Amino acid sequence: MNTSECGFNTTLLHGIAADYPHGATHMPIYQSSAFKHKSAKELEDIFTNKSLGFSYTRINNPTIEDFEKRMTLLEGGIGAVACSSGMSALFNALMNILQSGDEVVASAGLYGGTVELFEELEAFGIITRYVADNVPEEYEKLINENTRVIFAETMGNPKLDITDIKAVADIAHAHKLPLIIDNTITTPMLINPLSLGADVVIHSSSKYINGNSDAISGVLISGGKFKWDERYPGLLPYKKFGPFAYIAKLRSGLFRNTGGCLSPQNAFLNILGLETLGLRVERQCQNALELAKFLVDLDDEFIVNYPGLESHPGHELAKSQFGAKYGAIITVRVGSKERAFNIMNNLKIPYILSNIGDTKSLVLHPASTIAVHLSKEEQFKSGVYDDLIRISVGIEDIEDLKKDFAQAVQNKEDKENGRS
Repeated sequence: MNTSECGFNTTLLHGIAADYPHGATHMPIYQSSAFKHKSAKELEDIFTNKSLGFSYTRINNPTIEDFEKRMTLLEGGIGAVACSSGMSALFNALMNILQSGDEVVASAGLYGGTVELFEELEAFGIITRYVADNVPEEYEKLINENTRVIFAETMGNPKLDITDIKAVADIAHAHKLPLIIDNTITTPMLINPLSLGADVVIHSSSKYINGNSDAISGVLISGGKFKWDERYPGLLPYKKFGPFAYIAKLRSGLFRNTGGCLSPQNAFLNILGLETLGLRVERQCQNALELAKFLVDLDDEFIVNYPGLESHPGHELAKSQFGAKYGAIITVRVGSKERAFNIMNNLKIPYILSNIGDTKSLVLHPASTIAVHLSKEEQFKSGVYDDLIRISVGIEDIEDLKKDFAQAVQNKEDKENGRS
């Protein structure tokens, strides 16, 4: 099937050849830790990369490989490695090329867990420098002789600042540096960073890719175009693999030796989730835009942050990059931490839950959860405030969401005025 002639949803369903055993319409769960072979030579050839095949699920597995192929197709890459979590994918993506003395230039509005990982890497002699503002020229200011990679999110979490991927990629490549992009929030439904010049894309596929909050996982996808030079000595022995050098090194070393593999069961759940990715994200984006506009008018004290609003500083960039879809995350500053907690507690539909991308709407207070271990300065750079609520908008009926937020705010006002 020529998927280049098909739309996004058709590709999700039919983009991978489905010659599964016994006429099955889904990839089976190969719940096996290891795989037998007809001869010792056959297994030797697999271990020495002379032939394809499966030996041990820590290294790869048919169900996991099917998920990797689907993500490679959706992101327009040449190969993928699925990991046990989004953090594992990020760690593998970076440490596949970094060593002591290297530096990372990163956007400032990052997910708190990512910032904490970068802090952990300092013990290994790897320093991260954060841009003051997420604009291309700020990245270039921080590049020096020790810089080895530029990292950014398509859209900060929870800052919701927008990265100009093509412009940042051009700067990275002008300095012969790779660009790694976290595409978790926007997904391939909205944007393919590799097509704009990124070299590696990562996902916390526990989020929108899975869609149901039932599987922790991560995945990285390589574009295969970056030319690795002597500043990346670990890649040099793998240059014989051409565009697959980055993936070949990762599979032969760090990934297999640190053991951060995805389980076949979770790979299967992600494959199921992928089938409805387009429909879910389209509905979530529609709901988010309507809810954001509603919240602006709901309370004069609210400061509503959503790229789909014309008041958002990155609105035009988001419009051009994401095709007039702006993601499904909204943040709202409501005046105080106490008020944020009260509103969250009074909501009936959204779950108070530390995740995004579920079919159900979710709310979170970032300052006391995902950013609680960051300093006040780091929280500010990440767009985190004590009165901030993050909303991951689901696929519920939008009128029900509007009514629920309205009653949650009114409930709070009634209590303040002594009414029951």
